[in-house]
Order: sequence, then structure tokens, then C-alpha cells
Amino acid sequence: MYSLVAGRNVESLTTQILEFRPKVAVVATETELLRLLDCLRDSGLPPSDWPQLGSGAAARIQAVIAPEVHIVVSAIVGVSGLEATYEAIRRGKNVGLANKEVLVAAGGLVMAAARESGTELLPIDSEHNGAHQCLRAGRRNEVRKLLLTASGGPFRRTPASALEFVTPQQALNHPTWKMGPRITIDSATLMNKGFEVIEACWLFGLAPSEVQVVVHPQSSIHAMVEYSDGSVIAQVSATDMRMPIQYALTYPDRWEAPVPRLDWTQERHWEFHPPDFEKFPLLKLAYQSMEAGGSATCTLNAADEVAVEAFLEGSIPFPGIAEVVDQTLQQMPPRTPRSIQEILEIDQLSRDVARRVSSNLSNRAVAGSVPAEGAAGKA
Repeated sequence: MYSLVAGRNVESLTTQILEFRPKVAVVATETELLRLLDCLRDSGLPPSDWPQLGSGAAARIQAVIAPEVHIVVSAIVGVSGLEATYEAIRRGKNVGLANKEVLVAAGGLVMAAARESGTELLPIDSEHNGAHQCLRAGRRNEVRKLLLTASGGPFRRTPASALEFVTPQQALNHPTWKMGPRITIDSATLMNKGFEVIEACWLFGLAPSEVQVVVHPQSSIHAMVEYSDGSVIAQVSATDMRMPIQYALTYPDRWEAPVPRLDWTQERHWEFHPPDFEKFPLLKLAYQSMEAGGSATCTLNAADEVAVEAFLEGSIPFPGIAEVVDQTLQQMPPRTPRSIQEILEIDQLSRDVARRVSSNLSNRAVAGSVPAEGAAGKA
């Protein structure tokens, strides 16, 4: 391993440095860099064995474009890893993509760079990894439809009228996967599945109408591809991310993976349901944003990140996430970005709009909860 790039989890990074001994280690800011220095001193590792340390966007880019690097795993949540991933692609590094935002925010630019450099983008996200495997069964012109499965999240059976009252703790209780806070909330709103639709369109050259979401609570089937002759090829495996990570790192070979095997002697029951677009409007907004094109999906992602943060802080209710995203999209007409820098500018503008919308929604909720003057005691 040549380099490790982290955000703010300095303690985990220190543990990984001690285990893997990278040549380079990078953190988010100077603050984390100082903490990392303290952790390394406390670890007992001689300074002569420390990696070269850095922080910030420029250091992230240098860590991935070095000649010693052959494959980059892009897994930073949000657009923080966009520049570094884009530069790695431009230089022909193979990329294991675990970060949806790279293609959601800048799919057109990223895929153009991949075509020009000949870079192989290998999806690590379980659904796209499954789709990649299914697509090896036929030619692109034989594909009729890609089906992405969704667990349905913790509120699959919750009435729409009750979503106004769900808490962050309830929304973070995902029934299948253990993930970070933002991705878990996005799974609860089905926005995560919307991002996956957008990512699938870019990765596999599909129109939004060719990508269908189906709710599959058991999460055993990760993706299916329907071919022109009516055959459906499904990728089935245990819910264990070690397999798709290894697949991306070892492709086109298949290695033994240390994951549970499905026991086919046991009785199984698999369910499939259509998603409820009215109950989970963010999925519909994702389709609409992809169809709109240009910067719409960048705005979609930025607004969602702001809205999820506001929900987790208790500022807006659960349905308010969709309201913030919808209003932000209405106030940010899509345009055609021509550079990564322009994408980052659109991202920032979208966040500013989303914060204003979120603040207005929060203030409205507070005002609505305060009784009018003189109202107390009236019959």
C-alpha cells in the first residue's frame, strides 16, 4: 500500500498506519494533522518509520496520482474526494468506486475523463458491483433493463402520516446494513437508491428509464439484469462488503473471499415490491434530476447532504429532507458544468440555498408549535 487518505478519524488512521505502513498518509485539515502527529508519537513507532504526512485537497491529489499508485479506492463521503478521484482517472489509474457523489455530482466530466484515459471504473457499492457482474453475461445491446434492489429501510411499513414524527435514532436503525449516518438516513428516505440510479446510468451507459428500483427486504439479491430474450441474471451473495471490495481490487479474476456462504439447504423467502414514490419523494426527484441533466444531480446531492444534517440535528422533520431538496432544485436551474472547479462552485451555491431553505423550514416549524398570543385557556 502506497498511501492512505482519511478525513478526521485520526485514531483509525493511526491503527491502519501501524498495520499497513504506507509511504504517505493524508488527513482533512491541519488540525487533524497535528492530532495525527500526537497519535504517532504515542504509538511508539519510530519517526524514521512514519509515512510522509499531509493534509487538504492538494495532498489528497498527490497521494493518488503518484507513479507508485496503480489502483485507487475512492470512498470519501461527499464531494471531498471528487478532485482527487478525477485526477486519478485522468492519469489512467484504475478506480474502485465506493463514493456515489463522484458520479452523482460530476458524472459527465468523470466518464469523459475515463474514456479519454482508458481508466477502468470498478464499482464497490454492492448494487453496482452486482450489476457489473451480471453485465458480464451479455452484450450491452442485449440489455433491456437493470434492476437495483433496495431493502426499503426502517420505514418500509410505516404509514406516510407517521413519518413526520420519526426521530433520527429511529432513522439510523437500518434493518440490514451498518453504515455511516448520512448513508443510513439516505437509505431511510430512499435517496440512496436514487443516487444509485444516477450512478448506474453513468457507469453502464443507461437511460433513467432503463434502471428500475425494486424493494427486496431480504437484501440477498443485489442487482439483476434483464436481457432482450427475457432472461434475468441476478447477483446473489451475503450482505458482506468484503466481497465487492475484493472483486474490485482483483478484477477480472475472482479470489476466495472470507465471507459467509449462503446455505441453499435452508428454506428461503424472497419478497419484491415496487417502491412508493409518493411516500419517498426523493427517489422521484433523483430520477427527475438525472433526466434534467447538467448540474441538477450535483444540486440534488448538495441539498440532500445539508438537509440530512439538519434532520440529524433536530432542526427539521424527516419529510423536511425532501422538502429542502425539492425547493433547492427549484431555485437552482441546471446548467452544463465544464470543469470540476465549476462543479464545486455549484455544489457550494446549492448548499447555501439549501441552508436558507432548511432554516426557513425550521423557523416555520418553531412558529407553528407556539400558541398564538391569548390563545391559552380558550374553549
